Amino acid sequence: METKIQRFFENFSGKTIALCGIGGSNLPLIRLFRKYGAHVLACDKRSREALGDNAALAEEAGAMLRLGEEYLTDLQADVIFRTPGMKFYMDELNEARRNGVVVTSEMEVFFDLCPCRIIAVTGSDGKTTTTTIISEMLKAQGYTVHLGGNIGHPLLPDIEAIAPEDIAVVELSSFQLISMRKSPDIAVVTNLAPNHLDIHKDMQEYIDAKKNIVLHQNAFGKAVLNLDNELSDSFEADTRGRVLKFSRRKKVQSGAFLSEDGSIIMNDYGRETRIMPASDIKIPGLHNIENYLAAISAVWGLVTPETIRQVAVSFGGVEHRAELVRELDGVRYYNDAIGTSPTRTIKGTLSLYDRKIILIAGGYDKHLSYDEMGAVIPDTVKVLILFGATADKIETATRKAPAYTEGNPVIIRVQNMEEAVETARVHAVPGDIVSMSPASASFDLYKNFAEKGLHFKRLVDELK
Repeated sequence: METKIQRFFENFSGKTIALCGIGGSNLPLIRLFRKYGAHVLACDKRSREALGDNAALAEEAGAMLRLGEEYLTDLQADVIFRTPGMKFYMDELNEARRNGVVVTSEMEVFFDLCPCRIIAVTGSDGKTTTTTIISEMLKAQGYTVHLGGNIGHPLLPDIEAIAPEDIAVVELSSFQLISMRKSPDIAVVTNLAPNHLDIHKDMQEYIDAKKNIVLHQNAFGKAVLNLDNELSDSFEADTRGRVLKFSRRKKVQSGAFLSEDGSIIMNDYGRETRIMPASDIKIPGLHNIENYLAAISAVWGLVTPETIRQVAVSFGGVEHRAELVRELDGVRYYNDAIGTSPTRTIKGTLSLYDRKIILIAGGYDKHLSYDEMGAVIPDTVKVLILFGATADKIETATRKAPAYTEGNPVIIRVQNMEEAVETARVHAVPGDIVSMSPASASFDLYKNFAEKGLHFKRLVDELK
């Protein structure tokens, strides 16, 4: 029997699909559309040389390449799949819409076609770890889980293999959410703080994009909101279904919270269940307690308390998130490349350790304020090693902090990651902690935060 999914893709037979952005995530989409007889244009403003092997792989999958700065000009396509990094209202996409071209995204189509329940997570910080924890809990409970989205795995190419009884667990960025007109069955908002203001026209557009995760839920939906974060908590006014809150600071009427004695409690409309001591959570940091509170609220009713505890004591965290790389000569080196904003680094690296650390920071400028981070640094950092476009901002914010005095911290400027790691090695003594947490994006020198983290790890592993 022909399914809704098959009918959808069969409609593209003989039509031209433009996939913007040639990367590993779009290659399986090329094969999927070619399978149903569509003509596929693989579009990217980078040159063939800059794309490396992906250009040849796209051609092997059956796509025609359209490359260079004019890759969107006069694009003859019936449908354009926007990559999340493209501004939704850019001139070329507006022109395409005026000319009757359908402009959509991989995630929009996935939400329309997905036959199973969807749990989705967004937020400024913590969304990848929270998404992964939810996935781990569901898998441990015996569900077939499809994990993807902004976490790095496209889900639309898997659509034909997803069964109604499965669960899709999806991380969503503001770039994906800005054009979404369908919300997940269970929506989680970890927190909201200024971010990506280099792409969004203002903070309100960023907030409005995030709000789409709850805005289109029906009365059977469930929203999980952070009571301790004013912006996340404010989304309650736009919800239609059940609302659960989570809090590290106070008791909630419905949802998970941290009690005064350090226990994680789930309050199900007055029926309280003690899950575990927060100290049982294997991954360190107060922000990870918040991630567990959000995840528990999301999976409550699907996963038993025993399974939640099992995951908490065994799950070691996600790569590039306060990840221990190695210990050398009594010095521990941590990769926290996911620290792509000041708030992320404050709540992550700068809150984790019981001593002042050596911090490597700096990178691409997303036009964020570093004043709050600068105020924290003198109390948490002994040596501050800076490079990249935001180095000046971070140094200025640190020097004007009330607690700053000359040498507290020592501030050192370097040119690149190689110099940063070598400088950290020279200044570290046994018992020290070195953490690379940029508090910035990585696009000045790297493709993404993962490439930056892998470079740091390789350099640390090469230390003799």
